[in-house]
Amino acid sequence: MRDIAVVGSRPTGNSRSQYGSERAGAVMSLLTRYFMVVLVIVGIFYPGMIWAAEKVEDSSTFSIRFENDLFTNTDRHYTNGVKLSWISPDLTSYAESEDLPQWSHRIIRRLPYINEPDQIRNVAFSIGQNMYTPSDISRTDLMEQERPYAGWTYGGAAFHSKSSNQLDTIEIQVGVVGPESFAEQSQKFIHDTRGLTHPVGWHNQLKNEPGLALIYERKWRAMEYNHQSGFGFDMIPHAGVILGNVYTYANAGAEARVGYNVPKDFGVSMIRPAGETGAPADSRDSRIRGKGKFSIHLFASVNGKAVARDIFLDGNTFTDSHSVDKKHFVADLAGGLCIAIKGFRISYAQVLRTEEYHGQKSDHQFGSIAFSFTY
Repeated sequence: MRDIAVVGSRPTGNSRSQYGSERAGAVMSLLTRYFMVVLVIVGIFYPGMIWAAEKVEDSSTFSIRFENDLFTNTDRHYTNGVKLSWISPDLTSYAESEDLPQWSHRIIRRLPYINEPDQIRNVAFSIGQNMYTPSDISRTDLMEQERPYAGWTYGGAAFHSKSSNQLDTIEIQVGVVGPESFAEQSQKFIHDTRGLTHPVGWHNQLKNEPGLALIYERKWRAMEYNHQSGFGFDMIPHAGVILGNVYTYANAGAEARVGYNVPKDFGVSMIRPAGETGAPADSRDSRIRGKGKFSIHLFASVNGKAVARDIFLDGNTFTDSHSVDKKHFVADLAGGLCIAIKGFRISYAQVLRTEEYHGQKSDHQFGSIAFSFTY
């Protein structure tokens, strides 16, 4: 969802200033629309959400994330991602959650890691859509040397088991890749509404395929320091594995944070499987009423993947489709700023993703903004 001044061309010379201004306007317009959605949700479902939760065990967290490469003035690869999620209050057992059907309790009790005694549990639900395109959306021909057009629309259910220093997550994502993901309609609607370049290559996208991803990840606090002045820092490593026809890979990485009243949670994550872990972990979190009304910190993170399968590069599993020769080792490097006041938190990260397939001309960059509130 990006702004290109003239179909099939790039701005040069004196047109660059106007081009940059138009792209900046597109960014602000999209952000305004997303924040308006958030405010409507707040107003409809819980007018009192402007106040932080009284107790961490009673708090729920709602988040909306938006990622796009228009933040970095690029026009290729992972072009857009949107994700909405909700994390439940603390549970001593999953049977306490009225959001889970009774038949699921027997299955959940058999899952590893998340049923350890003396742990606190949460249930998280999410919906999202990711969008991928080649570098020139004004071309109708199949660009065989570039990644396929693809969309992934999904819903997820995650089960968290945590202490103040460790978090285990098992997540199941189910969705669809291909025309039924409605990624084509999403991009065309935004572009046509904003008067941007009309994308014309979506007939080359991956074919319809149901998608399933089974995910496990562990995060833990490797170090932590807090001064009485409020200054502090911490380090949160993570490691996990994903199995399925959409993704199959192992990943590992860490996030470092430094600032004032650093939140007692498990960090800021991009839109990725098992990434929805931003709820307060204990009562020391500044988003809990009476524990501090303001928090600001810088963060830097790395997430490396050893990739066995990526449907957005390998193509459809059960039928022929466009594909490229993927690279088996990919990393995301991110850095940004996070601010929290009362129950609200907003973060922005600049992300660099290393080359994902052979023949890719450069690394990819995009911006990631997240807004959440704990109530």
